[in-house]
Amino acid sequence: MHHSRLCALVIDCKTDHLAEAATFWSHALGKSIVTLDEDGDGKYARLASADDEPIILLQRVEHDSRVHLDIETDDIEAEVQRMEKLGATRVHRVPNRWWVMQAPSGHRFCVVRPQRERFGPHLNRWE
Repeated sequence: MHHSRLCALVIDCKTDHLAEAATFWSHALGKSIVTLDEDGDGKYARLASADDEPIILLQRVEHDSRVHLDIETDDIEAEVQRMEKLGATRVHRVPNRWWVMQAPSGHRFCVVRPQRERFGPHLNRWE
């Protein structure tokens, strides 16, 4: 048995100016900027969200700008295998961190370890 839930809305930004993108999305979504440097490497900014809302991240990327979802789980391999049974495919593994997956529709998403201290509400339980 493992658990998973929608974790984050990730706005991939092909830009050298993540702060400008964060400012735009902050105003567009009515969410304040929590940080312009989530991990200390300049790749992630985070907007404020309530405990029962998905995390909103902006990620500086090299590929075309797009939006993707993160699904957090307490068992990454079990969740990846569950997604594969639904028709998703593995695209790229970031060692010991997450899997980039592709849905049958072509959309990319990530399967990640829990991102908040409290795994919390809206949790799916899978056998």
